[in-house]
Amino acid sequence: MGAGTNAAHADDRTPHQVAQERAMGEISDVLLNLEHTQTRAKKALAQVKKSGGHQNVELALADAIEDMARTHKRLMQDTYYAGDSLRLI
Repeated sequence: MGAGTNAAHADDRTPHQVAQERAMGEISDVLLNLEHTQTRAKKALAQVKKSGGHQNVELALADAIEDMARTHKRLMQDTYYAGDSLRLI
């Protein structure tokens, strides 16, 4: 398959489909960044706990990890699994 085949396929998409694909690409990027940030925060929490760090830092990191998990889940549900329904809240 050459580039011409892909270009022809892309031309068959409606402007709405192209915009939707771009929007979902943006969501994918945000989700990936959230996942990386969660991983980094978990690593930081383990390091702080291991070194006998500060309790407030541990609590803050734990809260941030939970918040990121909720945000990740909400973003997934509101975009990938929402279908064509409009979110009102």
